[in-house]
Amino acid sequence: MNISVVIPLLNEEESLKELHDWIVSVMRSNHFLYEILFIDDGSTDASWNIILKLTQENPSVKGIRFQRNFGKSQALHAGFKAVKGDVIITMDADLQDNPEEIPKLYQMIHEEGYELVSGWKKKRYDSVFFKNMPSKLFNWAARKTSGVKLHDFNCGLKAYDQKVVKSIEVSGEMHRYIPVLAKNAGFSNIGEKVVKHQARKYGKTKFGMERFINGFLDLLTIWFVSKFGKRPMHLFGALGVLMFIIGFGFALYLGVDKLFIHKTGRLITDRPQFFISLAAMIIGTQLFLAGFLGEILIRSRKNEARYTVSDKTNITTQEEQYSS
Repeated sequence: MNISVVIPLLNEEESLKELHDWIVSVMRSNHFLYEILFIDDGSTDASWNIILKLTQENPSVKGIRFQRNFGKSQALHAGFKAVKGDVIITMDADLQDNPEEIPKLYQMIHEEGYELVSGWKKKRYDSVFFKNMPSKLFNWAARKTSGVKLHDFNCGLKAYDQKVVKSIEVSGEMHRYIPVLAKNAGFSNIGEKVVKHQARKYGKTKFGMERFINGFLDLLTIWFVSKFGKRPMHLFGALGVLMFIIGFGFALYLGVDKLFIHKTGRLITDRPQFFISLAAMIIGTQLFLAGFLGEILIRSRKNEARYTVSDKTNITTQEEQYSS
């Protein structure tokens, strides 16, 4: 199978049939072997009934239904587990992503050697104030934090080599950062393609301003995990030692001052430096212990290592379980 198209959706009954026909037209004109996976993320309209009808009319269509709304990340994760195509295309169901982009995206993965290609909606038809400007700020912060040089992290139209989607786990609201997850998993050949963005034809957007707040919080999470997830002692241990040194410095100052300078002055416990010293040393000790416990947990769990074995006849990628 050449291509698997994964489409997460929520209440998109008006656009599903049109989107299906458009994708099928592109696939047939390019002679692709394909499958289309519609992931119904707890729709309350007739979306699931339409998907069932499409599966009866077209054997290349499959549907996955969640009993309630879990979010786009969980929908994509379910789709990634089920796909069989060599190249996986993700796109939104609202007709704002153009299926005509699929052949070029497939070519970039299959022929040009990219492991992931992200769409870039360079010209958008969204509100400038409520979506365009926050999106530009969000993408700038994501580039600076992650080191992945993409202009549009949140574009739903992306292409993946199958080994990428089988190697990453998308949870929470991390669908915005799949390129970062892929990079952290060892897939560095990430490209970008300018894609056509279309005005929304049916219904209204399911996302509000809160997605940008959640996006920045998720960005901090993924930055921390990618930078210190394997070595928490480097952060917590360093901060703990710094805090303890500050506290010990204040304690040493108080001791020297009381013993040799102001012997008959007020009690050490009456001075604010005493409480600063005590709090700093306690916080420092707790931070150090947090880093130490984190290191123990990481070293005691099993990790997966990806490696490639090559010989004269074949090249295979395998999974090895090892314990640090």
